[in-house]
Amino acid sequence: MSDDRTEPESVRSVAEPDGAERRRPAETRFDQARWTTDGTYEPLLAEKDLTRVEVGADDAGLPDALTRDSVELPALSEPELARHYTRLSQMTYGITSGPYPLGSCTMKYNPPFTEDVGALPGAAVHPDRSDESIQGTLELTFRLQDYLGRIGGMDAVTLQPPAGAAGEFVGIRVASAYHEHNGEGYRDEVIVPESAHGTNFATAALGGYDVVSLPSDEDGRVDLEALEAALSENTAALMLTNPNTLGLFERDIGEIAEMVHDVGGLLYYDGANLNALLGRARPGDMGFDVMHYNVHKTFATPHGGGGPGAGPVGVVEELAPFLPAPRVRRTDAAGGPDANESADAPVGEGRYELFDPEHTIGKVHGFHGNWLVLVKAFAYIARLGDEGLADASAKAVLNANYLASQIEYEVPYGPVHHEFVASAGDQDAADVAKRMLDYGVHPPTTKWPEIVSEALMTEPTEVESKATLDQLAAAFDAVAAEDDATLEAAPERTSARRIDQVAAARNPRLSWQALDDD
Repeated sequence: MSDDRTEPESVRSVAEPDGAERRRPAETRFDQARWTTDGTYEPLLAEKDLTRVEVGADDAGLPDALTRDSVELPALSEPELARHYTRLSQMTYGITSGPYPLGSCTMKYNPPFTEDVGALPGAAVHPDRSDESIQGTLELTFRLQDYLGRIGGMDAVTLQPPAGAAGEFVGIRVASAYHEHNGEGYRDEVIVPESAHGTNFATAALGGYDVVSLPSDEDGRVDLEALEAALSENTAALMLTNPNTLGLFERDIGEIAEMVHDVGGLLYYDGANLNALLGRARPGDMGFDVMHYNVHKTFATPHGGGGPGAGPVGVVEELAPFLPAPRVRRTDAAGGPDANESADAPVGEGRYELFDPEHTIGKVHGFHGNWLVLVKAFAYIARLGDEGLADASAKAVLNANYLASQIEYEVPYGPVHHEFVASAGDQDAADVAKRMLDYGVHPPTTKWPEIVSEALMTEPTEVESKATLDQLAAAFDAVAAEDDATLEAAPERTSARRIDQVAAARNPRLSWQALDDD
C-alpha cells in the first residue's frame, strides 16, 4: 500500500542522554490490513462469490423446528476461506498485534501453552458426572483454591463466579450475609474511594447499598480524615483497590484496616491490580477480609468481556461459611473432612468431594464455574511457580515506571507500581488515544480516573520488552507534538476511521444484517 504522508521529524528518532538513538514508529511504518487501498471493508463471504452450493442437512437428532432440509453456502475454496478470516483478524488489534497498555484492564499476553492444557482430552469433563468419576477434576479445583488462597492470604476460596464483576458481586453478597447472620443487617453503606476500580461503585449499588464516595488526599491515596468521617455503625464495607488506579500503594493500609474493623465493617480487596503484588505482598496480610481475583488480569486467561471468564473469591476464616455452594474439599483416609484446606498432600492422594458451606449464599454459577478458564489459570500458576510469579510482578512494576519516565506527558503521581496515569494537558485525551492507533500501538484508557485531568491510564504489564516500551514512548511523544487538527482527524490508517462513539453505544449493530438498516 502506497502512502506519501511523512511524519514529523520528532517521530523518527530522538537522542538519548548517551547519544544512542531510540527507535521511533516511522522507522517501521504501520497500516492495519485492508481489503483495498481506498479503505473499503473486507466483503462478506456471500459477497465474494455469488455461486451457491446446496448442502444437505445431516440427521442431527434435533427437533424439526430447529433444522432445515438444506442450506446454501458460497462456493469458496479452503484457501479463500482461510485468507478471509485471516484478513478479518488483521483488521482488529489484539495483544498478539502489539502492546496493549489499557490501564487497569491488564491486557497481558496469554501464552498458548495454557490453551494446549485446556484442550487436553482429560479436561473435557461433562459437568454432571458423579464425584467419584471426576476425582482429577475435583483435585485440580481443590489445588487451585489452595494456590489462590496462598497468593491472596485468604483462608477459603470459591471458583464459581464467571467473571471479575461477578466475583465482586459475590464478595459483597458474602459480606451482606455475614452482617445479616450477626444481626447487623442495618448496615447499609459501602465506602468506595474515588481512586478505586470503576466497577466497585456499581457493585455496591447492585448489592443494595448506599455508596459513600471517598476523596483522595493530595498524594492520590485514601484521605484518612475523610475515611474517619465516613465510617459509622452503618458501614458494611470499604472496597479498596491496592495499589489504586493511579498505581499508588496505600501506605496506610494497616491503619485503614484497623479503622474499618473498629466500626464492625469489612475490608474488601478488588483484585484488579493484584498483578503488582504477586509473590511480594498479600491482601490478607494487610487486613483484607474478602477479595476477588481477576484471573484474566493476573494469571493470563482470556479476557472474557464479561464472560466466559472467572472471578474467584477468597475470604478469611469467619466468612468461609457464607461462600457459594458447592465447594471442594479433601477427605481423610477415614472418609471424614480433612481439617487442613491446604493442598500439600501428594498429587493423587485422598478423596475429593463437593460440599455446601454451612451458611452459604447459594449457587452463583452452574457446576464448577467456567472450568476450562480455571484450568488455564491453574496451568499458568503451576508453570511459573513462586519465583516466576514474583518475577512477573517485579517486571510489571519496572515496566510501568520506565515507561512513565520516558514520555513527554506529565505523570502527576509516582513512583508507581504496575500502572500510571499521565495527563494529556491541553490536548483531548480521547483524541490522543485515536491518534496513537496510527502509530501501531493500542492507546491507554482515557478520561479516567477523574483525579487526573485528561487522564491517560497506562499499564504496559510485565510481558513487554524495553524495545516495545520505547516504541510506546515514541508514540506518546509523537502525538504530544502534534496539533489539534491532526488529532481531531485521527485515526487515519486503521481499518475503521473515526466513529461516533455516542451513537455506537446507543444504537449498537450487533450483526451484519444490521448494515442494511442504513
